[in-house]
Amino acid sequence: MTGLQYFRDSTHRDKESRGALMVPIALSFIAMVQLQPKLLTAPDFIEHYGDDVRYELIDGELIDLEPTGFHEQVAGFIGRKLNVAIDQQNAPYLIPYRCLIKMLGTDTTFRPDVIVLDQSQLSQEPLWQQEPVICQGRSVKVVIEVVSSNWQNDYARKTEDYALLGIPEFWIVDYLGLGGRDYIGTPKQPTLTLCILEGDRYRKQRLQGNARLSSPTFPGLQLTVDQIFAAGQ
Repeated sequence: MTGLQYFRDSTHRDKESRGALMVPIALSFIAMVQLQPKLLTAPDFIEHYGDDVRYELIDGELIDLEPTGFHEQVAGFIGRKLNVAIDQQNAPYLIPYRCLIKMLGTDTTFRPDVIVLDQSQLSQEPLWQQEPVICQGRSVKVVIEVVSSNWQNDYARKTEDYALLGIPEFWIVDYLGLGGRDYIGTPKQPTLTLCILEGDRYRKQRLQGNARLSSPTFPGLQLTVDQIFAAGQ
């Protein structure tokens, strides 16, 4: 074999080796791109998923709420009790069957489990006539999240955003005790965290056992957190 032939053979083998190496790299890149979630805008989400109770949108990412039957039992129990309280107070409030909370200027749209609205403010909502979507915190009296497997969003992200929106009262109903110990304590147990807006932040009260829920919006409400948790059994 001449030196020229050796050089040509070596070059050919090097090209084959590099080609063989590039194939798995390219496939890995394609797989990585395919695994990345497709981001949605808030208008797209409202149009295509507004009626789908399984999903909400956080920073353009579709979030599966993974609701269970027990989860819905708890939410339904709370809604029933609050409707009675609304009637007793003769307050201009309503609990819609379906409602979204859109954070203006972002691609985040929450789907609360229970929301109490002030009917007197709804005429000022920019989207309400077309869709059951709330954009202004003053339209909301109470928002309630029943904790599921995505508990981090309830305790962290939603707490921050609901305070930013100016929602005066927020309940985090962790009937299974799923939240981290920083949020519900040790040992972990079913906990209701009552968040009352003070300035631009929530003052939080952790309620467990037979503690009575003291709601500023519904001062006459006679309800213990144990009664709420029992609805999920």
